[in-house]
Amino acid sequence: MLFESINFSLLFFAFCGGLIDATVGGGGLILVPALMYAYPSQNLATIFGTNKITALAGASSSAFAYLSRVKISWNLLLPTMLSAFIFAYFGALSVAFIPKQLMQYCVFFLLIFMAIYTFIKKDLGQIHTQIQFGQKEIIQGILFGGLIGFYDGVFGPGSGSFLLFLFIKVFAFDFIHAVASAKLVNIATFTAALLFFIPAGHVLWSTAFYMIISSMIGAFIGTKLAFKFGSSFIRIFFLILLVFLIGRMGFDLFWNF
Repeated sequence: MLFESINFSLLFFAFCGGLIDATVGGGGLILVPALMYAYPSQNLATIFGTNKITALAGASSSAFAYLSRVKISWNLLLPTMLSAFIFAYFGALSVAFIPKQLMQYCVFFLLIFMAIYTFIKKDLGQIHTQIQFGQKEIIQGILFGGLIGFYDGVFGPGSGSFLLFLFIKVFAFDFIHAVASAKLVNIATFTAALLFFIPAGHVLWSTAFYMIISSMIGAFIGTKLAFKFGSSFIRIFFLILLVFLIGRMGFDLFWNF
């Protein structure tokens, strides 16, 4: 029967990942472990590839909704997306050569900084400042887009949250505009990584098909929640996610220390 081949727990996790990604990013931290548990014999590249194709569908769904209601600063975003795309591809190529534990430690302490800063700065991301982006800001976008893009290609979890924080702290976006911009950059990084994963056969298509649908439904609901409750809701959700990310990553890093 058709339904016997469907892992319903993965559908649930894909839905949750799509919903979380549509609001604050970080869905990969839920979906990657779920895929690893469901397919313990699969190599990491196939797990990452299946996660990326699912995340791309969810990000595309939410980005379409945001584009219809949010004004995008394309003069800043396009160079950032291009840089993220290029470096994400090279990041995916470098998966086997980068010491992941070292990267995990760096990300862990960055997440702590982001959580403390966001908690202290109560007004962070509540007001969208309309500014003209000049050469300095574009260079910053290219630099940060490249760094986060490379990280997303190599490892991934939390990249959307880093992008969200970047657009708020560096470019004075509110949470709604920051989420919309982060989704577009994520589309670039996911697509670039998949240019490596798909030709190499690192996607479980039979599983991904159902997960894609579930992720898109979750992303649709996530964008509805974001527009209904606004930046204050996203800020609280963002802080909760950061605490979860810190706890999960800290457990992985220090439990067997």
